[in-house]
Parts: sequence; C-alpha cells; structure tokens
Amino acid sequence: MAYDALVKEAMQQGIDIYEMPMKPRTKGLYADKTIWINKGIETEVEKSCVLAEELGHYYTSQGHILDQQDIRNRKQELKARHWAYEKLIPLSQLVNAAVLGNVGRHLIAEWLNVTESFLQQSIEYYQRKYGIFTTWKNYIIFFEPLSVSTIRERLGTKEEVSYSIDQ
Repeated sequence: MAYDALVKEAMQQGIDIYEMPMKPRTKGLYADKTIWINKGIETEVEKSCVLAEELGHYYTSQGHILDQQDIRNRKQELKARHWAYEKLIPLSQLVNAAVLGNVGRHLIAEWLNVTESFLQQSIEYYQRKYGIFTTWKNYIIFFEPLSVSTIRERLGTKEEVSYSIDQ
C-alpha cells in the first residue's frame, strides 16, 4: 500500500501527520490523533511501513505506552505492529505475489511496496500466528520456505500447482 493511501486513511480518521526531525532510532510516534514521522527516513517505502505501524497504534493502543519496560506497553506495541503487517501484507497479497511470478524476497517486497525487513518480520509474525502453513481461499501458504500451492482441476483431473517465491 502506497504512503499516499495510508495518509488518506489517516486523514479520513481525523489523524494529523507531521514529518519532523527525530533521533535516528525513533521512526515514528503516535499520540492523540497525531502521527509524527521521522523526516530523516529516506524512502517513501520505509515511511509507509512506519506510518502503517503508527496507524496501528490509533486502531489498537490505549494510553501512554512509551515505557517499554512495562509488559503491557510492549504488548500494545506488538499489537500495533501486527496490525501493520496485516494491513500492508495480507495473506491475499502473498498469494498474488506468487501467482504473478514474483520470486525472491527483494522482488516481493518491491511489489508489495514494503521494506525487505518489514516483509521478513511479517512472514515471521504469520509463522508464529499460524505455524508452518495456513490457507487462504484455495491456496496453501507455506512460510518456510516461502511458497504457495493450490489444487486445480483440469479436464476432470486434479493437479497441484506450486509457486516457489523464496530464492
């Protein structure tokens, strides 16, 4: 999902977005229907990943959670990140990437408009959530190695079609 589409969604929710200089370790912050994005982030793709997580805080978090020593705050941080993974990389998009012939995590990340790191973290999240595989419609998504399979009927016979997307 492009940065502009996420900005539009935020605006529809009444959320203000500002880009401003921040410490390099701080990519973004959310509080009181305001999102700040680190102006030092060089690519729009990385900004999209950061904005998605900050939108995740709008949808999933409550209160002041900056103190990450508190387990409750860490849980809310993870919840927002998981929301971002599912927003930017839904299972349907992993299937579409495979069916369209995108091979290798670099090409998949580029096609999905996310960073390779965000893609990897989302795959790890899905693997923790579902195990080594899950299904979406009539597809089976394997997380290690990353691949997609389906059963098709042709002329009265069934055949398995596999799309290997990991290199």
